[in-house]
Amino acid sequence: MSTDGPALDRSSALHKQVARHIRNDIEAGVLRDGQVLPSTRELAARWEVSVFTISEAMKLLTDEGLVESQSRSKRVVRAPDQARHDRIRPRTPHVVLIGGYAGSGKSELGRILARETSWAILDKDTMTRPVIEAALEVIGESPNDRESEAYVNLIRPREYESLMAAAHENVSCGTSAILSAPFIREFQDDAWVSRTLASFTDLGAKTTLVWVYCDADTMHMYIRHRGAARDAAKLADWPGYLSSIDIDFRPPEPYVLINNSASGLPLQQQAKDLLSTVLGGESP
Repeated sequence: MSTDGPALDRSSALHKQVARHIRNDIEAGVLRDGQVLPSTRELAARWEVSVFTISEAMKLLTDEGLVESQSRSKRVVRAPDQARHDRIRPRTPHVVLIGGYAGSGKSELGRILARETSWAILDKDTMTRPVIEAALEVIGESPNDRESEAYVNLIRPREYESLMAAAHENVSCGTSAILSAPFIREFQDDAWVSRTLASFTDLGAKTTLVWVYCDADTMHMYIRHRGAARDAAKLADWPGYLSSIDIDFRPPEPYVLINNSASGLPLQQQAKDLLSTVLGGESP
């Protein structure tokens, strides 16, 4: 799949980073066809960049036909194909495990794949966050904690159990599933990967591991923009967070690499290539 591109200078890449994230939101269906975008100044404030950066990003999206300027102050999303939903039901169910660090774009990739296929989309945060936050409060921890020993050793494993149980239920019904979660510890654990692959094989499914890579600057911009409370600790000490992770990590088991950096190919194109790899020439 995609290979890692060189890191771009932040000053020259800002508009590409903004354009990429907005493009991903359009392709994932988060921004809908005909939706009016906020003003340039509002977008600049949301993304914490200059008005010039937003204008340059809009030029890229306009050239691609994803955004249409209807006046000097009004831009709308143009994605007429969003209403099209293909139903890809292969003879053999497929399971796609999408891992990556916070802000890498794994959820967006999952949504794009789900829109392309109508397969079940199982995102860990969507499925478990409200319950996890309540559980953390019950044991006296912050609902936004994702670093404490209590979370890591007591609660986190149950999140993944729930995610995998939902996937097994879908696959046992013959439905392919797309799972989105960090999977950082899991993808490093050969025993976990072997058990997981074997469990889906026993259900007659084929499994593909996917790792989403994103450069630090693009990741930081997206995490800042989404404003999730669980990211507060990362943003408060971004250099410290970066030093705590291996941004060049790759799963030791066979996997497909997606490069969601500003220097990478459009995520939609990589998603289509990934789907071809997953299906392996298999007829829907």
